[in-house]
Amino acid sequence: MSKEVLPYQVKAEANLNSSVYDGIVYVTNSPPEGGDHPEPLKKALQGLAKIDDEAKELGAVVEVALPARRLVYSPTGKINKEYHDVRCFSEAAGRGIKRALKAGVKSPLLVLTSHERFKQSEIVTLLGALEALYVSDHEAPQLFILEVVGCYLAPILTTAEFDAIASCPIQFREDVPSKSTKVKELGVWSKDFTKTQELVKLAKILESGRYVARDIGGGDPERMAPPRVEEYVKEIFAGSPIKMEVISDQNKLDKEYPLFSAVDRAARVIERHRGRIIYLTYEPAGPVTETLFLVGKGVTYDTGGADIKAGGVMAGMSRDKCGSAAVAGFMKVISALKPKDVKVVAAMSMVRNSIGENCYVADEVITSRSQARVRIGNTDAEGRMIMADVLCYMKELAAGSVNPHLLTIATLTGHAVLTVGSGFSILMDNGPAREVDNSRKLRAAAEEYGDMIEISTIRREDMTFHKGSKTRCTLDLVQVKVKGMMYISQTTYLLVGHLAAIRVLQVSSSSLRHSLDSSNPLKYTHIDIAASAGDLPNEPTGAPVIGLVAHFLQGRF
Repeated sequence: MSKEVLPYQVKAEANLNSSVYDGIVYVTNSPPEGGDHPEPLKKALQGLAKIDDEAKELGAVVEVALPARRLVYSPTGKINKEYHDVRCFSEAAGRGIKRALKAGVKSPLLVLTSHERFKQSEIVTLLGALEALYVSDHEAPQLFILEVVGCYLAPILTTAEFDAIASCPIQFREDVPSKSTKVKELGVWSKDFTKTQELVKLAKILESGRYVARDIGGGDPERMAPPRVEEYVKEIFAGSPIKMEVISDQNKLDKEYPLFSAVDRAARVIERHRGRIIYLTYEPAGPVTETLFLVGKGVTYDTGGADIKAGGVMAGMSRDKCGSAAVAGFMKVISALKPKDVKVVAAMSMVRNSIGENCYVADEVITSRSQARVRIGNTDAEGRMIMADVLCYMKELAAGSVNPHLLTIATLTGHAVLTVGSGFSILMDNGPAREVDNSRKLRAAAEEYGDMIEISTIRREDMTFHKGSKTRCTLDLVQVKVKGMMYISQTTYLLVGHLAAIRVLQVSSSSLRHSLDSSNPLKYTHIDIAASAGDLPNEPTGAPVIGLVAHFLQGRF
């Protein structure tokens, strides 16, 4: 059995009258008066409606004639517009749990309600509650983050932000074990107890995946330096059906992963920062009908390298490993669900983009694993570098696999945030993946569970943007073009941004040779999670773990 990661119990409850709980959290889109509420809660909600006109929007805590005594009414508000989505339920659940904790509740009972329009509203509600129970915010001691202003030290953040940014939750759990959980247990009730049991079982598995992704993504640059990520992953998958292989030998990295190795050069002189590639493989019990190959960007800290992140934009760059974190989270779900016909090979490219006397610099020409010659344009575009050789290796494996699909997951470009705004991942399919309508199907499946996605199309212009010169140094590719570009900050440019990055990955890994016109076309999807992974001072979201599960394991859980 693999390690259980949730530090509290979650169980289905058959009876609202149970004396185990000291508070009830009720999430619904119905107003206090006149809604189809569970019978034991109606009287308390009717009384609330008489004294608080705003309760239907803001919620409230009232006394209820049940052993739990406290009822936290947490409404979604009206859900009647075309732009409303199922996140209304997860957000209401999060607010309700947090309000219950402030009221002193230690063993909450979550009450679920169904919704005609949003078929997955119950499990989304439960996932929202579980997300709120991830140790963070007010539990952590306050950190004072200061900057020099003249000859004085002044706070950069507000007091509320101090509390949030103080928490690297895995470190807080390890440093203060007595506060490693917010609750003793979470009960879950709905009108259909059998269904509730099934929901609880699935939600625990999904949350375990997000939990792992948050731990890795949210750990600071030292706690989740590459060697310690390896230690964490090894512990998480001990006793599971996931096979783990780690490549950290410098000679092997130099020879087989030269682009990765270039980024690692500055950090490898410090033992605790040395990069590595972690492979996780799941072999199903039955005949394979689909093979997934995932590559995650795992930059444990991104200084920008020689093209250093100046002007105060370096803070928060410990989150540049959320792509690899999502890969680990997805594999955690795989280890629990054990699909019988899906094989998964996943890679976590873990490296620190340091600056130093041995760092790689712009103008270097590096030959990739696929023999593509790449001119470096900016060392702050390291994400595509550390994934390209690994993607090339995955492409080699995919060539002889059953129904293969290549995926890269990365907090790759600030341009993605400018394009879609906070909270959305961006999907980009190559020709073979677009032929099977992959992105549209993935988005539809993910959004049922509140994992929000937008789609971008790879255009002709994007495919020519990074083209190298065959007359000068015989280049196949320019990693980042810097002349004549408009910059917002560092490599966040306004011309093609997130769309151009996939061109670099395709050419440098030679996966472009497996497009629609190939005798062996391979499906490839790039997922830019820069806008959805979660920036400081907020916790990592674990996106797009649930979306990937909803799509690729649909009908298998």
